[in-house]
Amino acid sequence: MGEHGLQVGTPDVRSVGPITFGPDGILFVADNVSAMVFAVDVADPGVDSARSEPFELDGVDRRLAAFLGCGREDVGIRDMAVHPRSENVYLSVMRGRGDAAVPVIVRIDRGDGSLTEVGLDNVAFSSTPITNAPAEDDARVTIELPDGDEGEEIEVRGRKIRIWRRPARTATVTDMSYVDGMLLVAGMSNEEFASNLRRIPFPFTGEMGDNCLEIFHVSHGKWETAAPIKSFVPYEKGRSILASYTCTPVVHFPITDITVGTRATGRTVADLGAMNQPLDMVSFSQDDGEHLLVSNSTHGLIKIDCRDIDDQPALTEPTTPVGVPREVEPLTGVSRLANLNRTHVLALQKDDRGERHLRSLKTDSL
Repeated sequence: MGEHGLQVGTPDVRSVGPITFGPDGILFVADNVSAMVFAVDVADPGVDSARSEPFELDGVDRRLAAFLGCGREDVGIRDMAVHPRSENVYLSVMRGRGDAAVPVIVRIDRGDGSLTEVGLDNVAFSSTPITNAPAEDDARVTIELPDGDEGEEIEVRGRKIRIWRRPARTATVTDMSYVDGMLLVAGMSNEEFASNLRRIPFPFTGEMGDNCLEIFHVSHGKWETAAPIKSFVPYEKGRSILASYTCTPVVHFPITDITVGTRATGRTVADLGAMNQPLDMVSFSQDDGEHLLVSNSTHGLIKIDCRDIDDQPALTEPTTPVGVPREVEPLTGVSRLANLNRTHVLALQKDDRGERHLRSLKTDSL
């Protein structure tokens, strides 16, 4: 791992949030408490795989609770990623709540479904700070629609919803993706225009470049720069991204031609509904082209044909219908998504009893 600048040691990981894989199976881990991103050689024991089979596992949260020695209510699954070679599944998990919560990276073997902890003692790793992170005492908050009993219940337009007001620091990194030597990191910054996209060269030897982001929010009927991206995917071979925000615009940002340090204005191409929160996004290929799949808190999985995104003029005022056509798949309760292999998307899905399972979605059938 010398070519990636990793050194053996014990990273001081204080929390775990978004995770994603980079070159040679290196796992990037966002730690919002310390405002750091770690690159870790997870030493995945699986063999290289060119599978096209599905992977299913029942009772993921129940298995995690037993493995971690806690109740199901104390298992906080923060993100999911699939190892690009072995197809083993990685979860970033906070065990417990509040300041007492403990960060854990758990690996699920796609062969037998067994769970192991990814140890962080004496591992090859490197790290980089998020230099424009909100301060620990930043009074601003970010509002989430929690997947649980956190937060408070409010009534909006006759509908009761639960919201979770969290410190801005916890949204330092909301999503990450690695593209051709660059780690893209979305989240909040310490600046007045808080929505931010960072570009961090990897290995972590260069300086971070960033842009504050501006979007037209259809449901709110105004331009906004405060709310962070909730989820995004690289697009056009990394020349741009497709991002989704709470309440729920989908926005296209070109990134190769924007100057570092400037405000980047996105092209809003869709709105997926007020009082709705995007939870995750993946893109996948079918015979007829590339498609975007969005899990969210209100509807089933939403599928969008990327050709419609390319042809959609920017939405700059409240309008109906709201942007590109979309299909709503009859799959509810999906929180996390990840590309499993060339034929399947892996979904973390909650059933009617509140129990979570891993389910494989065949892309040809979506």
